[in-house]
Amino acid sequence: MKPLGFGLMRLPQKDNPTWNNVDMDESRRLIDRFLEKGFTYFDTAYVYQGGLNESLFGELVASRYERERFTVTTKMPVFAIKTAEDYPRIFAEQLERCKVSYFDYYLLHALNRNTYQKAMETGAFDFIARMKAEGKIRCIGFSYHDDAETLEKILSEHPEIELVQLQLNYLDWEDEKVQGRLCHEVCVRHGVKVAVMEPLKGGALIRIPEKAAERLQEAVFSRSIPDWGFRFAANLENVIVVLSGMSTFEQVEENTDVFDRMSPLTDGELAALRETADIIRESIAVPCTACSYCTDSCPSKINIPALFALYNNHHRFGMLPSYRDRFADIAKKGGKPSDCIECRLCESHCPQKIAVADELKKVKEIFEG
Repeated sequence: MKPLGFGLMRLPQKDNPTWNNVDMDESRRLIDRFLEKGFTYFDTAYVYQGGLNESLFGELVASRYERERFTVTTKMPVFAIKTAEDYPRIFAEQLERCKVSYFDYYLLHALNRNTYQKAMETGAFDFIARMKAEGKIRCIGFSYHDDAETLEKILSEHPEIELVQLQLNYLDWEDEKVQGRLCHEVCVRHGVKVAVMEPLKGGALIRIPEKAAERLQEAVFSRSIPDWGFRFAANLENVIVVLSGMSTFEQVEENTDVFDRMSPLTDGELAALRETADIIRESIAVPCTACSYCTDSCPSKINIPALFALYNNHHRFGMLPSYRDRFADIAKKGGKPSDCIECRLCESHCPQKIAVADELKKVKEIFEG
């Protein structure tokens, strides 16, 4: 299996994008090209795009290609489980949505210390092990958003786990909250496979400051900015696949080309990435990756990722006239920062562990006065 995975969370959308406004024709074109170039891995989940993403995979991939042509991963939303009876019901629904008889990889979605406890109480690990024994899953694992200590506990208590999906990129490698390096080391010690999510940190490692780009070009002038992030992740020990949420045909072409000519990074190149990470870190006000996990739980329907993106742009470039119009548009379609009631439900879902309510106050101060 070629080690680039197509993350279906960011499929191309038509004008005025909404969860159910995916551009199906363009999505088919991207997927066909991805498969044509010999890549096979697709990543989806029960909750992506308001629950539509698995069905999109079924229509765009499974209904159009022979089963041996693709590899599919989906995830059980442990955070939404109420009783053990929910597992077989949701699993059967996932098989139907994805139009498959088995999943190549099946993950418990977004485990952390709280959802792990819920998974234990409701029998999540027993369920996926049983599905594997029945031939409905080929490889079991979980995606993870917490510290290395909790990951060590989970893998020690569940040696049956074969794969962990981690957020790994050169910016978060030494981050105290994400603990990329420490979590990766836990996986290596336990001998489990690793799937990488957010190798470009939701695009933050593409739109990097000019000074950071210059530092990378000093090391290797001919290498593209995304190329650096992909190489860093793909060359880590035990990594079998690196996910990329591709939205354009150009991204599919560029990313598959990178993986077709993949080579290890030298010590000098790794040093350049460490220096680049320091430069980027200084420029980011809020480390949001626009995963949108926060928005579903927001009672005020605030478009938190859009507001943080605008705030980050203001932090980096100053207040441009267009930012006022953009803020008004975001607030009209969703909600204003001042609409936040500080329930902090969003914070429990944030993989980056952002203090969302506190950061929204800063956005309010800038854009609402």
